[in-house]
This record gives sequence, C-alpha cells and structure tokens, in this order.
Amino acid sequence: MMQRSRVVNTLSIPVLVAVILAGNIYGAALVLIWVAASRTPWSEIGFTRWPRWRREALLALIGGALLKILQKAVVVPLFGLPPMNAADHFLVGNTAALEQLLVIIVIGAGFGEELIWRGFLFERLTALLGRKPWASAAMVAGGAFLFGLAHLHDQGWPGVVQSTIVGLVLGTVYARLKRIWPIMIAHAAFDVTAAFMVYLNREEWFARLLWH
Repeated sequence: MMQRSRVVNTLSIPVLVAVILAGNIYGAALVLIWVAASRTPWSEIGFTRWPRWRREALLALIGGALLKILQKAVVVPLFGLPPMNAADHFLVGNTAALEQLLVIIVIGAGFGEELIWRGFLFERLTALLGRKPWASAAMVAGGAFLFGLAHLHDQGWPGVVQSTIVGLVLGTVYARLKRIWPIMIAHAAFDVTAAFMVYLNREEWFARLLWH
C-alpha cells in the first residue's frame, strides 16, 4: 500500500497537467480512468453516499441560479466588468444553439468541470498537502485561481475574475460537504441560468438591476 501511495503521489503533477489540458469531457474521462487504475476510493473524489439527495439537489439548483444572478447584479458592476459576454452573443434568440449548449453545460461544465476542478484536484492536493485546516484553505483558494485561469482563453480576464469567484464558492461548499453531486448540480444550474440570460437578452438588465 505504501509503495502504491508513493507512485500515485509521484504522478500527481503530470496527471493533473494531462487532465487539465485534455478539456472538460476528455479530462473527466481521464479522471475516471485514473481513479479506477490507481484504486483510489471513489469517495476521495466526492462520490459519497447522498442520503438527503432531494433536499440538497433542490438547494443546489436554487443556489446555483441565485449565484449567477448575484454575480451578474453585484460582482459585474462592482468590478467594472462588461455587462454582456460578447463571445456568447450568438445565443440571443437562437433556440437551436441553446438546446445544444444546455447539453454541453450539463455534461461538460456540471459533470466534467466539477469532477476535474473540485473532485480530482482536491483529492490530488490532499495527497500532496495533507488534511490540515490550512491545506483545505489552500486547496479552495488555489483551485479557484486555477479554475479562473482555465477560462482565460475563451472569456478573457472578465471571465477569469468571475470564474475565480465561482470557484471560491463551489470549492468552499465542496470542502465542507465532501460530496460532489450537489456541487455538480449547482454548477449546471449556474451555467443554465447564464445561458438563459443571454438567450433572452437580459444580461445587461441583470447587470443594472442594483446599479443604474
């Protein structure tokens, strides 16, 4: 067991880099392969028993949607960020594109990103840093920062700022729950809300909801 643990920890950085570079869907597939091949307990990446799943799932849905609304209404004007995401403007009134995007959101963002950036990243950092309180805080902060940077190529610095804040919130909740399913649901609800904001052309309206 000790030899296996040493090998697993030695491969932490290369595996992390490979998973991150592979993207959401392929990266998530690599995570699942890694967990099976390394005989890592599934609970270590957040797949634990979920006794109160109805209650937590509902709270996650509501919380994810509210988080997006608060981000648009508070964070965007507070940081002086553009109220509209130009890269997603093609989605305005585009029902066909919306339907395709919703599938991508649930699989790629809700499941894929959370499996990588919360479940897998926290498991690998725990193996490296241990389980002390300072290590948990470092994992939340470091994971959120890396999660934010991962959005630089397609969303620019405004996306980095917003994604980092989302990463801090989701990471904090995950560090407390140690359960990945509600975090995945909250992330999916967040992105679905964002997609409908663009589709209905209401991004600027929400951004000016509190500050005119």
